[in-house]
Amino acid sequence: MATIDFTPLYRSTVGFDRMATLLDAALRTDNSAGYPPYNIEVVEDNKYQISIAVAGFEEDEIEIEVERGVLSVRGKKSVEDEKEYLYKGIAFRSFERKFNLAEHVEVKGASLKNGLLNIDLLKVIPEQMKARRIPIGGTTLKAVEQGDASASTDQAA
Repeated sequence: MATIDFTPLYRSTVGFDRMATLLDAALRTDNSAGYPPYNIEVVEDNKYQISIAVAGFEEDEIEIEVERGVLSVRGKKSVEDEKEYLYKGIAFRSFERKFNLAEHVEVKGASLKNGLLNIDLLKVIPEQMKARRIPIGGTTLKAVEQGDASASTDQAA
């Protein structure tokens, strides 16, 4: 497996230290040859939905967990049926799917309907991360530091 050199990316970005780790993990991930199939949909700005085809699974046979920015969905059939099949095309095998979530993406809920597990996601952007205008000619760091120094000498006198 070839490795990817991220040096050009680091020259023009700040704070994307996790990027290389995430890309490496995505390239190495084996998702059991596409079982179960899934969709990732943009519902509207900052709202997403993952739909996973889990035909034959009950709610109590599916586990959804979020840990350190990774959404894990596991399905395990509680009892294997004893039916005799002429043809069995519907897989009821256990599965695990993992999705790496971006920062500030939260799982808001999940529902199971018509054989589809729908997981609702919302990207919540904190106020300090939103775009804001910076006035020119306003207070600078140097002025703030000088103001603190004069305030401390005033208190000493």
